[in-house]
Amino acid sequence: MKPKYFQEFKTPISSIKLPRKFTFPFYYEPHTLAKIAASELQVYLLTQKDFNHNFGLKKDNLENAIGKMFGVLIVQNAKNKIGYLAAFSGKLQDKSLPEKFVPPVFNMRTEGSFYIKGELEIDAINARLTNIHKNTDYKEYLKKLENLENAIAVDLAYQRKKINEARSLRKQKKKEAKTSLNNVDYQNLENTLKQESYNQQFFYKELVGYYDDKLLHLKEKVNYYTKQIAALKIERKKKSNFLQQTLFSKYAFLNKDKNLKSLLDIFNDPDIQPPAGSGECAAPKLLQYAFANNLKPICMAEFWWGISPNSAVRKHKNYYPACQSRCKPILEHMLTGISIDSNLLLENLSVEKQLEIIFEDDDLIIVNKPSEFLSVPGKTITDSVYTRIKKQYPNATGPLIVHRLDMSTSGILVLTKTKAANKKVQSQFINRTVKKRYVALLDGNLSKESGKIKLPLRVDLDDRPKQLVDFTHGKNAETKWTVIKKEDNKTRIHFYPITGRTHQLRLHAAHKKGLNTPIIGDDLYGKKSNRLHLHAEYISFLHPTTNEKMTFKVDANF
Repeated sequence: MKPKYFQEFKTPISSIKLPRKFTFPFYYEPHTLAKIAASELQVYLLTQKDFNHNFGLKKDNLENAIGKMFGVLIVQNAKNKIGYLAAFSGKLQDKSLPEKFVPPVFNMRTEGSFYIKGELEIDAINARLTNIHKNTDYKEYLKKLENLENAIAVDLAYQRKKINEARSLRKQKKKEAKTSLNNVDYQNLENTLKQESYNQQFFYKELVGYYDDKLLHLKEKVNYYTKQIAALKIERKKKSNFLQQTLFSKYAFLNKDKNLKSLLDIFNDPDIQPPAGSGECAAPKLLQYAFANNLKPICMAEFWWGISPNSAVRKHKNYYPACQSRCKPILEHMLTGISIDSNLLLENLSVEKQLEIIFEDDDLIIVNKPSEFLSVPGKTITDSVYTRIKKQYPNATGPLIVHRLDMSTSGILVLTKTKAANKKVQSQFINRTVKKRYVALLDGNLSKESGKIKLPLRVDLDDRPKQLVDFTHGKNAETKWTVIKKEDNKTRIHFYPITGRTHQLRLHAAHKKGLNTPIIGDDLYGKKSNRLHLHAEYISFLHPTTNEKMTFKVDANF
């Protein structure tokens, strides 16, 4: 009897060879079998009646719409029959568990479970907090306290001003009296002024004490409620932490040898909690079911279905790798002992590539960087523009690197031979006086001919090195653009970056609030191709020694 969630292919697959190794989940091109399984699952998603979830595929129904990641795992059963499993990340909006998809690693929402009981207890605390915040007496005391504190602040400021003015006036009187009064009269005046100062200070001190007593009465009334609020928040935090820790211990993951590890064991750092949602992604769900039911994993793929989130870039039907922060530690355990495709990100694709120098003098070196070539050494790949130029010019005294291009981006890169030249050219980049132009080929047609994009960016802490749009914590990022040519559902475009954030042009092109049209070959925000079709073709700046305008242009080869 086949496992409940084992699905047979509707498409003939007998002529398709199985992959020799399992998919490297963090950077891959889906195997043909995975693409067929994904296509069959997508047909189901278009027509299914098993669950309710607004993916945002209908433009007239975007309220509460949210896309979702789905995954397929090609498996082989004990009789060597090939089929596939399907899963979704997280939860569906109706919180259902359709039989089309493998179950979660741990179902926290089974009737009477500790998690539901814990949620109810936390909900009860939240209800009590809400009632306190809505209490009319509490709100009235808060308002009275606020008004009184404001009135006191105004009056005390006024009294301090009077004291300072009186002090200045006394100084003036003493100064004038020194020349107009005899010693006895001057001493009497000085004693009078001292007494006046003492009286004012005493009055201010008594006034502060009076106000403190007045505030104390109101603060006691307010504190009656704030102490309750503080105690309830402490209780809620304790219950929430206990619930989370218990939940982490319940999430336990198998590998092919059926070795079981909990989230707490996998992350294995008492100072770092596993990220929220760990174990809820499609990949761990799929592998867990396969190992538990003696199914051999063959290959896998994950794709996005629906509208893109507001921060990250997710394109409908595009394939995506497993996430780094939540999935990587889990999958490293689950895939132990399985032969996996090599990590293409660690391959040095630049070994055979030539670094063209297009200009050189005593201060500058201008190069045309090939695509898939690092500007500076990476953690695993050391071949880069910097290392090659350093080797070629061992006597160069400057830091060499002034600015960088993404590894996948080709084009003009400016280097300096001396420290003085580096400082002067770098200041032009910092002050944004350097003129730069990029050319890109976008995967689609744009409706406008030009524009300006302002989307603040920050690194995606859960999935480095990707970037996110973040209007709260992101750094300002601005890009001007103009269309050059449209053909074959592609748009050739000029980008004029005003700022220089990491992946700025790539994200501004792909994001739904930008151009919503990714650059061809963008393996982070679009679809993989032979290369990223982005090229730094033009740059203009002032020579660090002669102060003459320097202009360079190198055409793109795509």
